[in-house]
Amino acid sequence: MQGYKVKTHQAPVKRYCQTLDLKEDPELIACYRKWHSKEGFWPEIREGIRQVGILEMEIYILGSRLFMIVETPLDFDWDTAMAHLASLPRQAEWEAFVAKFQKCEPGQSSSEKWKMMERMFYLYEG
Repeated sequence: MQGYKVKTHQAPVKRYCQTLDLKEDPELIACYRKWHSKEGFWPEIREGIRQVGILEMEIYILGSRLFMIVETPLDFDWDTAMAHLASLPRQAEWEAFVAKFQKCEPGQSSSEKWKMMERMFYLYEG
Protein backbone atom coordinates (compact mmCIF):
# COMPACT_ATOMS: atom_id res chain seq x y z
CA MET A 1 0.00 0.00 0.00
CA GLN A 2 1.31 3.41 -0.94
CA GLY A 3 0.85 6.41 1.31
CA TYR A 4 -0.68 9.70 0.20
CA LYS A 5 1.40 12.83 -0.26
CA VAL A 6 0.38 15.67 2.07
CA LYS A 7 0.50 19.34 1.09
CA THR A 8 2.91 21.61 2.93
CA HIS A 9 1.41 24.85 4.19
CA GLN A 10 3.26 28.11 4.93
CA ALA A 11 1.93 28.24 8.50
CA PRO A 12 0.58 25.79 11.07
CA VAL A 13 -2.89 24.47 10.31
CA LYS A 14 -5.66 22.78 12.20
CA ARG A 15 -7.41 19.65 11.01
CA TYR A 16 -11.04 18.62 11.19
CA CYS A 17 -12.03 14.97 10.68
CA GLN A 18 -15.55 13.91 9.79
CA THR A 19 -17.41 10.80 8.76
CA LEU A 20 -20.52 10.04 6.73
CA ASP A 21 -22.08 6.82 5.45
CA LEU A 22 -23.23 6.20 1.89
CA LYS A 23 -26.17 4.03 0.93
CA GLU A 24 -25.19 0.35 0.66
CA ASP A 25 -25.46 0.17 -3.13
CA PRO A 26 -22.33 -0.51 -5.25
CA GLU A 27 -23.77 1.35 -8.26
CA LEU A 28 -24.56 4.44 -6.19
CA ILE A 29 -21.11 4.33 -4.58
CA ALA A 30 -19.45 4.10 -8.02
CA CYS A 31 -21.51 7.08 -9.15
CA TYR A 32 -20.61 9.04 -6.00
CA ARG A 33 -16.92 8.35 -6.71
CA LYS A 34 -17.40 9.64 -10.28
CA TRP A 35 -18.94 12.90 -9.05
CA HIS A 36 -15.98 13.39 -6.70
CA SER A 37 -13.36 12.79 -9.40
CA LYS A 38 -11.34 15.67 -10.83
CA GLU A 39 -13.47 15.57 -13.99
CA GLY A 40 -16.85 15.11 -12.28
CA PHE A 41 -16.58 17.57 -9.38
CA TRP A 42 -18.44 20.83 -9.92
CA PRO A 43 -15.99 23.75 -10.18
CA GLU A 44 -18.32 26.08 -8.23
CA ILE A 45 -18.14 23.72 -5.26
CA ARG A 46 -14.33 23.65 -5.29
CA GLU A 47 -14.26 27.47 -5.59
CA GLY A 48 -16.64 27.85 -2.65
CA ILE A 49 -14.58 25.53 -0.47
CA ARG A 50 -11.46 27.59 -1.19
CA GLN A 51 -13.34 30.90 -0.79
CA VAL A 52 -14.30 30.15 2.82
CA GLY A 53 -10.65 29.49 3.71
CA ILE A 54 -10.28 25.71 3.50
CA LEU A 55 -6.72 24.87 2.46
CA GLU A 56 -7.17 21.16 1.80
CA MET A 57 -9.99 18.65 1.83
CA GLU A 58 -9.61 14.91 1.32
CA ILE A 59 -12.22 12.17 1.41
CA TYR A 60 -11.28 8.52 1.95
CA ILE A 61 -13.62 5.56 1.51
CA LEU A 62 -13.86 2.08 3.00
CA GLY A 63 -16.91 0.18 1.78
CA SER A 64 -19.73 2.68 2.24
CA ARG A 65 -18.03 4.71 5.01
CA LEU A 66 -16.48 8.07 4.12
CA PHE A 67 -13.77 9.81 6.16
CA MET A 68 -13.02 13.47 5.42
CA ILE A 69 -9.96 15.45 6.49
CA VAL A 70 -10.18 19.25 6.24
CA GLU A 71 -7.14 21.48 6.86
CA THR A 72 -7.59 25.16 7.65
CA PRO A 73 -5.66 28.14 9.04
CA LEU A 74 -5.48 28.28 12.83
CA ASP A 75 -7.93 31.22 13.01
CA PHE A 76 -10.59 29.37 10.97
CA ASP A 77 -14.09 29.35 12.51
CA TRP A 78 -15.90 26.20 11.35
CA ASP A 79 -19.49 27.30 12.01
CA THR A 80 -19.08 30.71 10.36
CA ALA A 81 -17.34 29.20 7.32
CA MET A 82 -19.94 26.45 6.85
CA ALA A 83 -22.80 28.97 7.08
CA HIS A 84 -21.07 31.12 4.45
CA LEU A 85 -20.30 28.11 2.24
CA ALA A 86 -23.96 27.03 2.30
CA SER A 87 -24.95 30.43 0.89
CA LEU A 88 -22.58 30.34 -2.10
CA PRO A 89 -23.63 29.53 -5.70
CA ARG A 90 -24.74 25.94 -6.36
CA GLN A 91 -23.87 24.72 -2.85
CA ALA A 92 -27.48 23.87 -1.91
CA GLU A 93 -27.95 22.26 -5.34
CA TRP A 94 -24.80 20.15 -4.80
CA GLU A 95 -25.93 19.03 -1.33
CA ALA A 96 -29.34 18.02 -2.70
CA PHE A 97 -27.66 16.18 -5.58
CA VAL A 98 -25.19 14.15 -3.46
CA ALA A 99 -27.85 13.41 -0.82
CA LYS A 100 -29.26 10.68 -3.06
CA PHE A 101 -26.04 8.71 -2.47
CA GLN A 102 -25.75 9.44 1.25
CA LYS A 103 -27.48 8.01 4.31
CA CYS A 104 -29.05 11.28 5.43
CA GLU A 105 -32.34 13.05 5.91
CA PRO A 106 -33.74 15.08 2.99
CA GLY A 107 -32.75 18.73 3.10
CA GLN A 108 -29.81 18.35 5.49
CA SER A 109 -26.88 20.70 5.00
CA SER A 110 -23.34 19.42 4.69
CA SER A 111 -22.60 20.29 8.30
CA GLU A 112 -25.67 18.32 9.41
CA LYS A 113 -24.77 15.22 7.33
CA TRP A 114 -21.08 14.96 8.13
CA LYS A 115 -20.39 13.98 11.74
CA MET A 116 -17.36 15.59 13.38
CA MET A 117 -14.94 13.07 14.88
CA GLU A 118 -13.01 13.42 18.13
CA ARG A 119 -9.28 12.77 18.13
CA MET A 120 -8.50 10.13 20.74
CA PHE A 121 -4.80 9.55 19.97
CA TYR A 122 -1.78 11.15 18.38
CA LEU A 123 1.91 10.28 18.58
CA TYR A 124 2.62 12.09 21.83
CA GLU A 125 5.93 13.87 22.33
CA GLY A 126 8.46 12.23 24.69
